[in-house]
Amino acid sequence: MALSFLMKLKILWALYDIQTIYFPILAAFGVPVNVVTIAILSRGKCGLSRCITRYLISMALADLMVVLIDLILRQIPIVYREQFIFFRNVFLCNIHAVFLYAVTDCSVWFTVTFTFDRFVAICCQNLKSKYCTAKTADIVLGIVTILSLLKNIFWYFLYTTEYYLSNSSWFCRVDFRVTRSMAWAIVELMHYIITPFLPFILILLFNVLTVRYILMASRARSRLRGRSSGESASDPEIENRKKSIMLLFIISGNFIFLWVVFMVCSILRRLDYLGYSVPLPMFVREIGFMLQLLSCCTNTFVYAVTQRKFREEFWNGVKQPFKWMAKLHH
Repeated sequence: MALSFLMKLKILWALYDIQTIYFPILAAFGVPVNVVTIAILSRGKCGLSRCITRYLISMALADLMVVLIDLILRQIPIVYREQFIFFRNVFLCNIHAVFLYAVTDCSVWFTVTFTFDRFVAICCQNLKSKYCTAKTADIVLGIVTILSLLKNIFWYFLYTTEYYLSNSSWFCRVDFRVTRSMAWAIVELMHYIITPFLPFILILLFNVLTVRYILMASRARSRLRGRSSGESASDPEIENRKKSIMLLFIISGNFIFLWVVFMVCSILRRLDYLGYSVPLPMFVREIGFMLQLLSCCTNTFVYAVTQRKFREEFWNGVKQPFKWMAKLHH
């Protein structure tokens, strides 16, 4: 049974009230957890290769920038209906828009590059030694960063310099005729296809191919072991493979789960402007915003769950101030 208009409105306003608490808590939580993640991974004591460490640090750094630029400098002022004075200055809103979308693209595409790197490491043994290196990771991450900035420069010219306080993604004023034009609709639709629709497809594709390869390799290895030993003892190699891909699948699944609502809402909204109307309550879009921003704060827990040495480094960091205090006391 479809929700009535009044019920949709009540849900929407309830979400606005929740956001006044949710966004500040998320910001207060998201900044330190990403800073801690960067600090722990930078020490290089988590038992991860330098290549993997490069990707994870870059993902944490991009998530931190999203928290600062999107959550703190956009969403929190919007839900509190307060305006930053410096956004009244000429060009600053345009610059903010460029960097906001660029860091969001980086956050998404760093996940794609990490997924591809693990796909090559597991499924393409001939390329592994050449591609899965720290140097290659630096080059790939640098190219993604530059392309993300170049891709989003057009927002500088499409947005005005006025900061508009409304609980929506349209934080900079744009002439109504422009937003309803075919050119704007096509440009923005392509923007959301590139991020996050295309990353969704690529991550799912790489994961499916990786799972397929692992299953085939595991079956072949099990048959060989069965013929040679005549028993079905546990295989340490297969167990190591399962552990090595756990991090990949959890990170990918986390991204897909938390971004899927935002992706669907963004594309349907643009299709509506192109004349293909698909009714969707506005509160669903707000839920998409909330989940998307949550994705910038969850990878630390993923590492803590899947990586024993990461947990050890975290607890060592927590206990270190108490050790210093004990030394000073003595």
